Amino acid sequence: MPERPHHELAVGIEDIRDAARALEGVATVTPVERSSALAGIVGAPVYLKCENLQRSGSFKIRGAYVRMSRLDADERARGVVAASAGNHAQGVALAARLLGIRAVVYMPTDAALPKVAATREYGAEVRLVGTTVDDVLTAAREESERSGAVLIHPFDHVDVVAGQATVALEILEQVPDVKTIVVPVGGGGLGAGVVAAMAAVAPHVRVVGVQAARAGGYLQSLAAGEPVKTVTASTMADGIAVSTPGAVPFQIIKDGGGHIRTVSEEDISRALLFVAERAKLIVEPAGVAGVAALMAHPEEYEGPVVAVLSGGNIDPLVLLRVLRHGLAAAGRYMQLRVRLVDRPGALADLLQDLARSGGNIMHVDHVRTGVDLAIDEVEVTMQVETKGPEHCAALLDHLRGEGYRLSE
Repeated sequence: MPERPHHELAVGIEDIRDAARALEGVATVTPVERSSALAGIVGAPVYLKCENLQRSGSFKIRGAYVRMSRLDADERARGVVAASAGNHAQGVALAARLLGIRAVVYMPTDAALPKVAATREYGAEVRLVGTTVDDVLTAAREESERSGAVLIHPFDHVDVVAGQATVALEILEQVPDVKTIVVPVGGGGLGAGVVAAMAAVAPHVRVVGVQAARAGGYLQSLAAGEPVKTVTASTMADGIAVSTPGAVPFQIIKDGGGHIRTVSEEDISRALLFVAERAKLIVEPAGVAGVAALMAHPEEYEGPVVAVLSGGNIDPLVLLRVLRHGLAAAGRYMQLRVRLVDRPGALADLLQDLARSGGNIMHVDHVRTGVDLAIDEVEVTMQVETKGPEHCAALLDHLRGEGYRLSE
């Protein structure tokens, strides 16, 4: 593979090493865990870089602290303002507490309650506005202009990128023979940091940034040659749902030879379930984007591979919903609709047949009236836990063989 250009990148290796020195005693050197389960899928060694175990629950403390530690006395006195759906908010709040700086953080009104509570517990003033990252960024910029507080952008600043790049230096020490690094990408601060570090000291390492397909702004921007605003749809990976790439990280990823892939909601939910079950790690949906890419297209990645788990801040209620979605996507949880003759014992017979085939019934709805039901018919809708896709198919075949009418 040809070496990537690095002499013109906005963040160089000395910037990254300076950032690493600034973070000594502040950021945790997070562990790298080998995943034999993912290695079996990819056909090569796979490691998980556990930034979900970082202070404040994500990599964001790295960039936020480096940026804020370089403010002069006058800037510190004016305080800082930030905008975030959660992880950057907590990183800024923690960095502000460590540095003795007043922080105001704007968050969406529907931000996860645990993220809001943690940001306040670190000492920041939280203001809830709007429903999107763009909304809170607008509010934060207005506050900065009004009050003089320094805006700490979540990704679009060289100091932030340099701080995030320290993840890459740790990876090189922990997995010296790494060939591919897969990293979640939203605005691009972390992805650009990894690209900049690899371009400088390990240009043979391929860096792949992964976005949710519903918020894949980097692909369109790279095609256009500049950051462009894209329409984003709702995605469970809210931490990387950014409509416009940052100018600084975009240029680094573009010039540094970074690659971008996208993953579906089903890919993300399967990955989250996989990491919880097999790696015993709690990771937020955005944080498993890299694992989702490995599972969706394992043949594309040369090993050893390191997948960065970028954050673990997930609302338990969201975790419950996503795990259910993951079970369905993995063929472990399905919904059945069955037409029955309305006679005593018909439902009991159906439930017994399901039990004999090994299906575990989670929920049952029994409907006797409907415009498409005959007078002597009922429709039963069931949520059934299964053992995987093969068991699903066998269960359906068994029911059809017993003469049941299944609706799609």
